[in-house]
Amino acid sequence: MNRDEFNTFCCSFPATSHVVQWGNSDVWKVADKVFAICGWNDGRDAFTFKVTEIAFEVLPETPGIRPAPYLASRGMKWLQVFDLPGLSDSELRRHIGISYDLVARGLSKKKRLALGIPLNDES
Repeated sequence: MNRDEFNTFCCSFPATSHVVQWGNSDVWKVADKVFAICGWNDGRDAFTFKVTEIAFEVLPETPGIRPAPYLASRGMKWLQVFDLPGLSDSELRRHIGISYDLVARGLSKKKRLALGIPLNDES
């Protein structure tokens, strides 16, 4: 996945916004909460996203994936795909989608309803 594909994919989620910050990184948010970042690592695109506890334990064993600089060091469960082999495009899309869901679920039900975000996480 390249930066343009990343941005196109991230804008497909409901109620997202995009800002460029932190050294020219593409930062995607749902409401005012970050769910995905594309920045650079040694001249290559690096993709950062929130993950589940299990993914945070398992995925860093894959070459090209590490705990996200700055975020993980503060106790947050974020990973960064920074080099090859990393994740395939479809796996990266799946994890960005999970990140969006994790962040959106952290919003109040009232806020999600106001933003038009499906409440499909409730039984």
